[in-house]
Amino acid sequence: MRSTTSRAARAALATTSAAALALVLASCGATNETDGSTGTDTGTGTGTADGDLADTLVGAGASSMQAAMQAWAVNFQTESGTTVNYDPVGSGSGRTQFLSGGVSFAGSDAYLTDEELTQAESRCVDGAVDLPVYVSPIAIAYNLPGVEDLQLSPAALAGIMAQEITTWDDPAIAETNEGVELPSTTITPVNRSDDSGTTENFTEYLDAVAPDAWTYGVVETWPIAGGEAAQGTSGVVQAITNGEGTIGYADASQVGDLSVAQVGVGGEFVGPTPEAAAAILDNSERVEGRPEGDLAIELARDTTASGTYPIVLISYMVACKGYEDQTEADTVAAFIEYVASEDGQQAAAEQAGSAPISDTLREDIGTSLELVRGS
Repeated sequence: MRSTTSRAARAALATTSAAALALVLASCGATNETDGSTGTDTGTGTGTADGDLADTLVGAGASSMQAAMQAWAVNFQTESGTTVNYDPVGSGSGRTQFLSGGVSFAGSDAYLTDEELTQAESRCVDGAVDLPVYVSPIAIAYNLPGVEDLQLSPAALAGIMAQEITTWDDPAIAETNEGVELPSTTITPVNRSDDSGTTENFTEYLDAVAPDAWTYGVVETWPIAGGEAAQGTSGVVQAITNGEGTIGYADASQVGDLSVAQVGVGGEFVGPTPEAAAAILDNSERVEGRPEGDLAIELARDTTASGTYPIVLISYMVACKGYEDQTEADTVAAFIEYVASEDGQQAAAEQAGSAPISDTLREDIGTSLELVRGS
């Protein structure tokens, strides 16, 4: 279990140019605001018919959401005229920038801690909320020529990442890969070098399913030296690609042509498909004791349910409940409303391979957005 005190248009636009994507993902930018307010429609689209939005909306945070954010930002700009600038600096940095007032919203692979919720009381009119809008499997990607299919038990995966299992022909790996010719190649585990919600989600899984092998707890900062560290999701993928015998964890949408392992769940081995990632939400509960409107989810990492992939991340949009400037509040709410809509979720699924959220969760987000607007 994670400790809370540690630390619009329609589906993706196929004709969008690279220049447009670069524009909307540029980091930094001043908000050029206009007067007005948005509608409160919680279905599809942006709900902007009743008023004007800010010309620019600035956010920062999780790099895991970058591919989805590309589609969301382009589509939202097409529908509303608002340019969304999102800097994928990582979850920790995004939350820090949000809490200091540097950006209007944060993208985060981990919900706000109790300490951060307290900080948000000063940053926002009435505190902040975590709204889960992006559900994606964390793939266990590896580079081992000649081995295209790999099955790893939770204990074996934990042992590899803890650097206790050091060669690919180790018996702990071989016993779940009968008939596969495993080389004696040295294993090089690759981890994030920056504070990362992806790391927190991955170590939360390891801590839940293999605490005897993974003794480092749930952390945002990788606790072991000796492997290879890389900045951001793209850095981890590049490091695995460049080194034979490497293995690491990264958002499944960004692993490209790398081989991906299946992990043991109950009596079967499951790969990181969107359907398997979405299944874990059916076995998970909301975190207790959170502020009004906050929708943080406690994932059941140790599930044994068939067809469920438990190494997933839920990325949250972190927003204020009320902003000093009403146009900023309306623009943040309108953007998140589009992101959570059926169209926004379909755009993310097509662009990033994520699992669309349920109708029930979408309705709950709509209710929380009234608080974001200050209603």
